[in-house]
Amino acid sequence: MEDGVFLSGQMLIAMPGIGDPRFERALVLICAHDESHAMGIAVNRPVEGLTVPDLLGRLDVKSTIEVPPDLVLLGGPVDRERGFVLHTDDYSSGDNSLPIREGVSLTATREVLEAMAGQNRPPRRSLLALGYAGWGAGQLEREIRENVWLTCDADETLIFGADHELKWTKALAKIGVDARLLSATAGRA
Repeated sequence: MEDGVFLSGQMLIAMPGIGDPRFERALVLICAHDESHAMGIAVNRPVEGLTVPDLLGRLDVKSTIEVPPDLVLLGGPVDRERGFVLHTDDYSSGDNSLPIREGVSLTATREVLEAMAGQNRPPRRSLLALGYAGWGAGQLEREIRENVWLTCDADETLIFGADHELKWTKALAKIGVDARLLSATAGRA
């Protein structure tokens, strides 16, 4: 972004009429952003009928606790076979955990899945996503200038809340925008 300001730890809010059904009403936590790329995880796009305990079972991760039946999310269209866990920073896998913002990290190892299953101390809050959203150099900045995305501060409710249907509207409200008043067409003043 201008003057070296990057969006790591911020939320992207898809504007109506984004033109890509994979991101319609999407809310994306930016996990990494610099001059060469950006990477984020959508936090409000559940995979129909797939829960975290189901996926842990498929991966043969044995649970020592009752894992909550949270839905697995579709983190984005890139590398959809790969799992990513956003979690509170009370859990860390050392160099395998990427700090995103104060209180939130990203880990993509089997070790974090085992922690979620209770084999180690699990994170206080977590979400499991398949795939991620990615942008090349300057692409995200261009999309923001073209009014494809709005941004807002991330918080635990937007990231980890279970009401995926309302997250997009709540993110807009956080920046003072009423979702009912948004138009699918954009213009320039």
